[in-house]
Parts: sequence; C-alpha cells; structure tokens
Amino acid sequence: MADWISGLEAIVGRPYVLTHPKALKTYAQDGYTLSAGIPRAVVLPGNAEEARRAVQHLHHHGIPVVARGAGTSLSGGAIPTPDAVVMHFSRMRTIHHIDWENRIVQVDPGVVNAEVSRAIEPHGYFYAPDPSSQQACTIGGNFAENSGGPHCLKYGVTVNHIVMADVILANGDLVRVGNLAGDPEGLDWLGALVGSEGTLGIAVQLWLRMTASPKHSRTLAALFDEVSEASRAVSDVISAGIVPAALEMMDHLAVQAVERGAYPVGYPPDLAAVLLIELDGDPLTVEADVNAVMEIMAHHRVRQIREAQSVAERQLWWANRKTAFGAMGLISPNYYVQDGVIPRHLLPDALAFIDDTAHRYDIRIANVFHAGDGNLHPLLLYNGSDSREVERVQEAGLDILAYCVKQGGSITGEHGIGLEKLDAMRFQFSEAELAAHNALKRVFDPDGRLNPGKLLPTPGRCIDYRPF
Repeated sequence: MADWISGLEAIVGRPYVLTHPKALKTYAQDGYTLSAGIPRAVVLPGNAEEARRAVQHLHHHGIPVVARGAGTSLSGGAIPTPDAVVMHFSRMRTIHHIDWENRIVQVDPGVVNAEVSRAIEPHGYFYAPDPSSQQACTIGGNFAENSGGPHCLKYGVTVNHIVMADVILANGDLVRVGNLAGDPEGLDWLGALVGSEGTLGIAVQLWLRMTASPKHSRTLAALFDEVSEASRAVSDVISAGIVPAALEMMDHLAVQAVERGAYPVGYPPDLAAVLLIELDGDPLTVEADVNAVMEIMAHHRVRQIREAQSVAERQLWWANRKTAFGAMGLISPNYYVQDGVIPRHLLPDALAFIDDTAHRYDIRIANVFHAGDGNLHPLLLYNGSDSREVERVQEAGLDILAYCVKQGGSITGEHGIGLEKLDAMRFQFSEAELAAHNALKRVFDPDGRLNPGKLLPTPGRCIDYRPF
C-alpha cells in the first residue's frame, strides 16, 4: 500500500479512507450528468484538525484534493480528476454553537442547509439562502458555490449570510477570514473565497448570519395561458417597487413534470405558465403588496390567482416547485440544467429564444427558474444513450449561455462554472480578465492542487464555437 494512503489512515482512521473501486465509483459524479471521474481515494475527516492534517499530508505528496459535500452541484464542481483525492465532509455535520445575542450560528461544513433553519426556527429565526436542494445540500458546498435559491431575490445569496470561516489552504495552513461583525477588514478575502468552488481553499468551520422570521407572509400562485404574459408581469411587479421574498416561474412542460411528482398541487394540465409569488413583512405592507400584485397580474390576462390558505398548503406549493428538477425524470430519461442570467425585462425575449433553441436542436426544454432576478434554469431533456442527442444538448446549452451574455447577463447565477461552463467563461471574460483570475488562484494555490480543472479554463485554450 502506498505510503500516502497509510499516512491518511493514521490521520483519520483506516475506516475513513476509501480505496475500493466500488466505493470510489460512487464519487465519480455529482448533479452534473454529462461528465464523470473516479478519484484515487476518498478521505472522510472527523474534524477540522484532521482535515487540515490530511490536506497538508496530500500537499507533501503532490496529490490534488477535491472537497465534496452532498454532491448536489449541477456544474460538475465535485467531479474529481483521476489523480485527485476526494475529501468528503459527511462526518463533519455538527451545529456547534448558536449565539442568540449576535444572531450567529457556528457550523461544520457537512451540516445540511435545511437543518440550520430547523434549529433556529422555534426561536423566530431562519437561514435565508434556500437552494432547491436545501434538504440535502451542505453549508460547505453552499460556501463553495455561493448558492442562492428562491428567496435570494429579497434576502441575498450565501455570501450575504456567511460572516466568518476557517479555511484550509492548499499547503495545509488553516486561516480565518471574515469576522463576527460581518464587515471586511481590509481586503475582502471571505468574499473572494465564497463562490470559488474549492479552488482557493476548503472551508472547515463557518459562522452564519441568522435572519429574523417575517411577521407575516402570503403566497400566491398566478396561472397564465401565455408564457409571454407571465414574464411581462414579472418585470412589472419589480418595476412597481415591490420586492417579493420569492418570485418563481414554471412553464407548461415543467408543470407537467411536477404534477406527476410527489407533491402535485392540481395545476390545470393545459396551463402555459405559473408564477409562485411570496410576499412577507409587516401585515399592512404585505396586504398592500398583495393587492398591487393582483392588479398587475390582471393587466396581463392572468387566468386565475390562488392564495395558499394554510401553512401546509404553502409548504406543498414550495415542495412542488423545489422538486421540479428531480421531477424531470418522470418525463425524460436524462436532463441537463442550465443557469444563465439575463436582465429581468428581457424575460419574454429570452424565453422565446430558448423555445427557438429547442426547435433548432430538436430537443425539449422545460423552464423552471427564479424569475424575479432573471436567473434562468432551462432544463434540456435528452436520452443519454443517444450520443448525437447528447451533443445537441451540449451545443444548445452553450447557445443559451452565449445569448445571456450578449443580452448583458451572465453565464451563471448560482450553479457555478465547475466543468460545465469552462468554455463559456470566454463568452463573458476577456483573456486579461481570465489572467487576473488565474493570478489570484496562484496566490492561494500556486501548484494548482485544489479542485484542479474547475472554474478557470486552461490559459491559451481556444474553442471553435460560434453561437446561434
């Protein structure tokens, strides 16, 4: 057995170093279905010190490290290269301390997102970032991807809710970034690390901001016969000065899927689109916002507006929406989800472009997305056994990202770059800007051993791609 393997076993214990081919195969993929890679080994540290020593040990042997949480990444961020060791944080899942006075929660990276809110909700607080995978995804993964969710429209994404973190650098050094006050001191290193996809450092302890639960909330479902009318209504809600806690949209194909899923709500089968709108705050403000939203919907030929009549019904509606990605398996063998961002007022044009893209590539595309902030999630449906269809799906995805950038948007809102969008980075960034990104990477990880091959395209790499 290699010395570096026995060294890892000495640090974390023999049961927590996996080397059997069948065990390694379970770490070959994350939520991104178009690529895979089997690691050399998997190490499961039990605490921050074990994780630090393991990284230091692997650095000494020149072995790359890929940090992994629940594996829900949709851009291939947790897929290892064949020479890498996966560091899996499933054993580090303790909520260590809740500071009620300063509204701070200290957690391990393996703590599941939804567990944080469950721990503090009885006392009138919640943890705001709520990815659709929040019942499974972990805080460490959220840190790496700067995860969002439906309620980020009003409350912000992960970077707005992590105030401090202990991070292991590539050489095994442990550093603390940020502070409990939540204000950067000098350069904002915490801001640089959040969303860096594990390429600059690995978070092993995190301090999260608690948010006071709103005094009142109301949830509406607006049903439309035309996608264009629903998307125009979104822009009018925001332009009216209303900031919903969440403003989500599903189109006809997405509704077909979720209504076959575990949480059907009874949407009509011929529905073109549904807007799920949540408004919260003090009761008088919420009442005024609900009335204003209903008036705006009426101007856009809404078929029907429903209001959740109980907490249970509200939870059902959100479960329906948040399980939409998984529900695609009920209407397609495989799916590939995109994550582009466009200016909100261009939603009608963007959805028309996506529809045209589906026709040009002879594929089906469902749309489930955060309409309030223009974060699109086209779900490109395909059969993985048809290699030509897989190629068409990948080309269609690049088309959509190129379109988003051309319209003044971005290639990602919350899913990250990972492996998926390496080629698309050049749609958005110049060679000089990419060089600056690489320079920052070299400061933190001069040998390129943290999550290699992710986020940044290889310098000088060119692709032959001409969008639409």
